[in-house]
Amino acid sequence: MSTTLAAGAELDFSLAQQLTVIALCALTAFIAHMALAVFNDGVRPFLLDFIQGRTTRSATTAVSFGLSAGFIFGLGAPMALSTGVLNPWLLFLPTDILGMLSPKKWLAPILGGAWGAVVVFGLNGANNIAHDLPVDFLTAMQQMSTPILFLFTLFPVLAITKQFGRKWGGIAGVLELALVVMTMKLWPNMFAGALAMAVGVLMLIGLAVSKDLRQRRADRAAGVVEEVGGDDPMASLFSASATRLRKYLPLFMLLGAGVCVLAQMHVFGGGEATSFLIAKGQYAEAAQVDFYRVFGFIPLIATTALASGAYGIAGFTLVYPIGYLMPNPFLAAAVGALVFAVEVLALSWIGKVLGRLPSVRDSSEHLRSAIGDTLQLAILFGSLMAANAMGGGLGILVVGGLYLLNEAMGRPVVRMAAAPAAVIVGGIVLNVLYWLDLFTPIKG
Repeated sequence: MSTTLAAGAELDFSLAQQLTVIALCALTAFIAHMALAVFNDGVRPFLLDFIQGRTTRSATTAVSFGLSAGFIFGLGAPMALSTGVLNPWLLFLPTDILGMLSPKKWLAPILGGAWGAVVVFGLNGANNIAHDLPVDFLTAMQQMSTPILFLFTLFPVLAITKQFGRKWGGIAGVLELALVVMTMKLWPNMFAGALAMAVGVLMLIGLAVSKDLRQRRADRAAGVVEEVGGDDPMASLFSASATRLRKYLPLFMLLGAGVCVLAQMHVFGGGEATSFLIAKGQYAEAAQVDFYRVFGFIPLIATTALASGAYGIAGFTLVYPIGYLMPNPFLAAAVGALVFAVEVLALSWIGKVLGRLPSVRDSSEHLRSAIGDTLQLAILFGSLMAANAMGGGLGILVVGGLYLLNEAMGRPVVRMAAAPAAVIVGGIVLNVLYWLDLFTPIKG
């Protein structure tokens, strides 16, 4: 399977795609303004104080900006420019900020729609300018695809090792390696990590469920009785939050329809690996990758939604893989709306189930941590490959030096976004050196 994109990824959208992006950005900003949902999982816990009037809109906006800016400019924009595919960090993190920033309800969708227009009309111009430079750092950034796609395959192995120890981790690692080699040999047109990830995630879930069932049998044998009822303040809070979200069910259904339609148009990828797969037209593999990510985020999104009264802009992110596979936008809209309706209505039940399956809940934490670890290494390694492609040793010196400087300064740019941001800054530096006749671009 080729992991190289065609040079010069285009960000040229049809009218329908432009209108969908603008409308969806307007809607997400409006929903963020009402504190009904945000995309940034780190912001959601802060919304309870805002909803209950214990903090101000400006203070909450400052939190949102502080937690999101690095991802927008360091990850969202570079990934979109290098793949030609939009992503949630570029679209939904800014609308989180703009929605919270807006002092009036009617202004929020205008600000959100304006951001959507900037993305669909302005990004392609920036893309064309960058590709015309003597040092084409955007094409060089496509070198990131191979490490991201292949290292991402290992996230179930890391999660199993962290939760169930070295023995099970070793078994999972050997099994995944064998499956990757077999896939490359027998099905060369298929994403090599697809089958390996499927088996790894199923293995993790199987181990977690098995551990929980054994524990419950042991508790029953020991005469431990599960307490039911009582005055649980968290249960009361969860119930109030679920009721608040159900009150706005039609709005959430509209949101689910919009996100699913955008995914169906194949100009949007829900994750780093997914963006490269969408760019290569491998929609089934992209759906598979984003489906596995769901298992790492359902417990986080469900518990933070029930605790704060604010949902996720993409819900449990199930609408991403479903959208990639839909044959037309009309069916995508209907299914997306239905999926969000089921998710919102099932929140309380999901919270109760997770309370009874602690190992499964822990598995989601380990999955998220493992996804972060694999992508962190893959993005850093891919960024250094991009630096080498655009500037050889000097490129590595500049990009690697900027990354290390960011670390030494206490990470003003979050680590995940620091390396892609360093590639863009490094590319600009190399172009300046070229114009000063101090650097000759690498050919080929």
